[in-house]
Amino acid sequence: MIENIGFVKDFKHKRGIIMQLQQIERVSGLTRRDFEEEYLKKSKPVVITDIATQWAATEKWTFKWLQDNYGHLEVPLYDNSFRKPGKNYLTPKVKMPFGDYLDIIQAGPTELRMFLFNIFKHAPELTNDFSMPTITDGWLKNIPMMFFGGQGAKVDLHYDLDCATVFITHFQTVKKVILFAPDQGDYIYQHPFTVQSEVELDAPNFDKHPALKYAKGYETDLGHGETLFMPHLWWHFMYYTKGGFSLSLRRHSAYTFARGSFNLARHFVVDKGMNMMLGEKWTAYKANKAKQRASSVLAS
Repeated sequence: MIENIGFVKDFKHKRGIIMQLQQIERVSGLTRRDFEEEYLKKSKPVVITDIATQWAATEKWTFKWLQDNYGHLEVPLYDNSFRKPGKNYLTPKVKMPFGDYLDIIQAGPTELRMFLFNIFKHAPELTNDFSMPTITDGWLKNIPMMFFGGQGAKVDLHYDLDCATVFITHFQTVKKVILFAPDQGDYIYQHPFTVQSEVELDAPNFDKHPALKYAKGYETDLGHGETLFMPHLWWHFMYYTKGGFSLSLRRHSAYTFARGSFNLARHFVVDKGMNMMLGEKWTAYKANKAKQRASSVLAS
């Protein structure tokens, strides 16, 4: 049974305001033709329940197995201060042996997450335990990624900087996922020059963000061995209801590659540079612009 984490059901606000979320469709036995026609071309998310059925990883990758074989690796860890302005913007909170971190996320709540670390560079044999789905092409085979989080850890609302199409397979536990289409950026207070939203979906403040209650999104609880297809440029928020981990497989087209290259340049040249120079003032400027855009859609 999925735990009640306070915002599973429609994000009910204490004043009765309800966000417009619908369940992501769940399918199995999906053919290549059906996937491309019904989901890829329509840019429509879907949970595919049987992609990982035959993967060795689905049974093999337990916490204990990872600790026994790769616990010695030193990994960077991030907490919820990851995006706070200042000299530590987008930098890890701490580094520690992977095995010690796995103990932490199994023990109980923690903000610490592991991402932006390609474990497959250090353990390439892990790539033998899964395969690229055959329902589409264009895979970036050299950069599969894994993401780990403890109970209560969250991934703030954003879309991926490289603009890739992503298939996310979760392992061991359950992860809450909230998605918004690209056209919802103004309703969710996107900060300019970034791929970030300033709203906190685990504690929505409709007084501060009145446009948020008009945002239309999707949600699901992604369980062990289930795969989420997330179209490019889609906003996503993720919350670990228990400590667990996911595998991300990415694909690109010519368009998403070009868009992603632009985003990377904008992020490292403009956003990160201005943050280093201005800190809180730069954050305030972005927040004000997001508020102006949200006010415009409310007035239209």
